[in-house]
Amino acid sequence: MEAYRQWAENGAALFREYGCIEIVESWEDDVPTGKTTDFRRAVDAKHGEKIVFSWQIWPDKATLDAAERKMRSDTRFEMPGDMPFDPKRLILGCFAPLYTMGRE
Repeated sequence: MEAYRQWAENGAALFREYGCIEIVESWEDDVPTGKTTDFRRAVDAKHGEKIVFSWQIWPDKATLDAAERKMRSDTRFEMPGDMPFDPKRLILGCFAPLYTMGRE
């Protein structure tokens, strides 16, 4: 968990440079097995592995799109050989807010 936390903290500093306004990295606390689907099956988690659920908030899609183009050539985003997770099992997606509570 500490190795992942450090990796996430270092990455967050880079994302901030590119305009990301918030990142939440969450470590598994209670992830039950579902009857139809669940987080464990979605990422093919092995026995003893922990699930991490995270998201980023960007001011708008244009900022994200511009940042992604620039980040592709930023060598600081190259994947090191000692990643604290298996990046092949990431689930990625962009979502537009439909409703929010608690933030202005």
